[in-house]
Amino acid sequence: MESVIIAVGLAGAGLWVAVLALPGRPWGTRERLEAPDRPEGARLGDVTAVIPARDEAETIAGAVRSLRAQGQGLRILVVDDGSTDGTGELAREAGAGDVEVVRVESLPEDWQGKLWALEQGTKRVRTRYLLLMDADIELAPGLVPALRDKLREGGYGLVSLMAELRMAAFWERLLLPAFVFFFKLLYPFGRVARPDSRFAAAAGGCIFMNTQALRAIGGFGVLQGAIIDDCTLATRVKERGYGLWLGLTRSARSRRSYPGLSGIWAMVTRTAFSQLHYSAALLVAASVLMVAAFWGPLVALLASTGWQRAVGAAGLVAMALAYAPTLRFYGFRSLRALALPVAGTLFLAMTWASAWRYARGVRSRWKGRTYGRGVETG
Repeated sequence: MESVIIAVGLAGAGLWVAVLALPGRPWGTRERLEAPDRPEGARLGDVTAVIPARDEAETIAGAVRSLRAQGQGLRILVVDDGSTDGTGELAREAGAGDVEVVRVESLPEDWQGKLWALEQGTKRVRTRYLLLMDADIELAPGLVPALRDKLREGGYGLVSLMAELRMAAFWERLLLPAFVFFFKLLYPFGRVARPDSRFAAAAGGCIFMNTQALRAIGGFGVLQGAIIDDCTLATRVKERGYGLWLGLTRSARSRRSYPGLSGIWAMVTRTAFSQLHYSAALLVAASVLMVAAFWGPLVALLASTGWQRAVGAAGLVAMALAYAPTLRFYGFRSLRALALPVAGTLFLAMTWASAWRYARGVRSRWKGRTYGRGVETG
C-alpha cells in the first residue's frame, strides 16, 4: 500500500510540476486585451456585429446597448433564432432604430442552431470586419476598436476574447474559474497565436475577424454540424493561413447566470465528450490523469510518513501555483486553489455524463434542441 501511495503522490506532483514547466506558461494570464480607460469616439463603419439569439430576453437589450456605445457607424444585426420570449422585439427597442433583426424559423437537418443563425446573419455582411458576439455578452466602451486594432497590428485573421463569466453564486465561484483554467491548458493561448503550432481555438462569446477569412473558408456551411463551433471555426481559419490570437479580458462580460449546479452541468455536458473526439480510450486516459493530478497529492499528504507527506505537499503547492494566476485575474484569493480537486472531479463527472448521453444516441442538447449522433464537421 505504501508503494501505491508514493506512486500516486509522485504522479500527481509530477503532473503539476510538468504543467508549471510547459513552454509558453499556458497557466498564466499574459495574453489579455482590455478596453481603453478613456475611449475616444471611433468610426466603425467597416464593422458589422452579428448576434445569434434564441430566447435571450433577459440579456439581449444589454448586449445591443453595449454595442451602440462602441462608436459611430457600427452595423448591428441580431438573428432571432425562433425565439418565443420576445427576444427580437427587445433587440429592436434597445437598438432604437440602429439594429436590424432577422427572424429565422426553421432549422435544416444536420445544422446546429447557432451555426445556422450565424450563416443567415453573415450572408448579409458587406463590411471588411465582422464581430460575432453571444447575446449574453456586454462589451465595455471602446473594446470593438481595440479588437480591430489588435487584428490589424498583428496581421491576424481572427482575434477572440474569453469573456468574463458571471462568478457570483457558489457554484459559479467554484467551477467557472476552473473552467477557464482548464480551457487555457487544453488550448494554450500563446501556442494558438503561433503560426507554426497546431493549436487553434477561439472563445465563441466574442470573436472579431476579417470577413475575407470567413469567406475564404466557405462560411459557416463548412462547420455545419460542429458542436464546438468556435474552436472549429478557428481551426478552419488557421488552416487557410490566417493568424489567430486568443486572450482573456474583463472588458467583455457574460450576464448569463448559473445559480445552481444544473446550469453549469448542462453547459459542460453539451460539449465535454466531443472535446475527446467521442473516444472511450481518451475518456479513460483523461480520467486516470485527472484522478492522479487532483487526488494523488492529497492521498500522499494524508499518509503516515514524512516522505510521502512531502511529496503530497509539493504536488499541492505546484497545483496552487498553476491555478493562482487565473484566480487572481478574476479577483479571487489564491487560497481558493485548494478547492480545485473538487472542481476537477465535478468536471470529470460531467464528462462521463456527456459520454453516457452520447452512448444513448444524443450528441448534444441545448436550448430545447437535441442533436443526434450524426457526423460532426471538424
